This record gives sequence, structure tokens and C-alpha cells, in this order.
Amino acid sequence: MLRVIGCGLVFVFLLALAVPFAPSLAAVDQPPLKGQLEGNFTLLDEPVPAPNKTMSGEFGEAVSIADYSGQVVLVNFWATWCAPCVREMPSLDRLQAALSDEGFKVMAVSIDRGGIDAVLPFYQRLGLENLAIFLDPRGEYAQEYGLRGLPSTYLVDRQGRLVGGSEGPLEWDAPEVLDLIRYYLADKPKDS
Repeated sequence: MLRVIGCGLVFVFLLALAVPFAPSLAAVDQPPLKGQLEGNFTLLDEPVPAPNKTMSGEFGEAVSIADYSGQVVLVNFWATWCAPCVREMPSLDRLQAALSDEGFKVMAVSIDRGGIDAVLPFYQRLGLENLAIFLDPRGEYAQEYGLRGLPSTYLVDRQGRLVGGSEGPLEWDAPEVLDLIRYYLADKPKDS
């Protein structure tokens, strides 16, 4: 009887030791949503294929998310006339600079009807040097995402799956955002 009680006490003792570590073990399997991301960034229960409709690049070339296959992509819809968009654009530019060598791409998609004539002077005025220009003046690409407001941002993993997103402005180069994106960058594409 004493031996059974002893084993039971050891089990309870080991369980008590493990409980404080349980949240940190679970966090390894879950994307980190902390700081400004808590309540402002929604993860999908199951990733879905990201829309792959084409839009225009800076020089009128057709571009789609498939062009960035194997990379983690942050798709941000914005416009020059949207004050919250204007505020967050410099942080998107810094985010692209910080992670460009890690297999990451920001697709800042302007829905300005004026196209490149509206966007290029805006980029120059704000000194945006790291963001490529993507244009969706008819809102066809935005419609594929079910855009409800600006700015809206969506995160796509290396497998081309939409994993989550946010509505409203964020500081995209904040440490907690870098942690979230690096979580997905760590998931290397599988060889076929």
C-alpha cells in the first residue's frame, strides 16, 4: 500500500511541476498573438488557399500572389486618401526592409482609382523605398478577399494559404508582429 501511495505522490509531484510549463509548451504549437495583435489580428481555424487573381505591378505587368510561392506574404490593401493607411505605410516599409532576406514579401495593394499616377508621388513623398507597388484600381483583387474597409491586411503562409488577417492600422514593424511573421517563416516549404 505504501508503494502505491508513493508512486501516486510522485505522479502528483511531476504533474505539479509540469503545469507551470504547459502554457509555454502549447505556445510552441500556436502562432504568437500578443501586444497589439491581441484582439486585432484574427487567425483562421483552418488556413484556406489565398486568392490568386492578378493585379498590376508598378510597370503595368500582371502580378499575383503565386509569383511569391514559397515566401510568407503580407497582403495589405490601402489607399492614398485613407488616413490610417497613410500612418501605417512607413511601418510596412520598415517591415519589408527588416525581413526581405528571410523569404518575406509585403504586397501593399493600392485601390486608388488613379493607379500609378496617384501612388508613385505618394511613395516619393513618404520616402517609401522598400515596398513594391501593386495596383488594384477596380478593386477586383480586393473583392476576392472580401474587403470591408481600409486598411485591411492578410497573412499568407509559404504554402500559399491565407492564415489570418486584420482590419485597421497596426505598427507592422513592432516586435510582436515580427514574432508572428517569423513563426510562419520558420515553416519551411516541403519538397514535393
